[in-house]
Amino acid sequence: MSSPIRANEVDESAAIKASTDWLSIVDKGQYGQSWDKSAQFLKTAVKRKDFESKLKASRGQFGQLVSRTIKSKHFMTAMPGAPDGKYVVIQYTTSFSSKKSAIETVTPMQEKDGQWKVSGYFIN
Repeated sequence: MSSPIRANEVDESAAIKASTDWLSIVDKGQYGQSWDKSAQFLKTAVKRKDFESKLKASRGQFGQLVSRTIKSKHFMTAMPGAPDGKYVVIQYTTSFSSKKSAIETVTPMQEKDGQWKVSGYFIN
């Protein structure tokens, strides 16, 4: 993985907005719709049905969102197993009704059309 570099404020703001918009869909339990709004890279890697079931299994057990704050954000131009491009790896410190402390990692990437969309999501 390459080292983080400085993002311009426009890219970083757009990536964070894409991340928070996407997370709001996930928070409502609309896992299929979150796949629909994801980056083409994610859609190519995981079928919608599989994504829905994996996200439901990992997120559904935690209950309702209580709080979420940005812990860190890193602009990257290369990610393991992904094409070179613009990425922002955003980590959130999150609390849910059934899991008081979690770290969510959301990775928006800039698509060929210039839009930022989520290409990866992990929760610990």
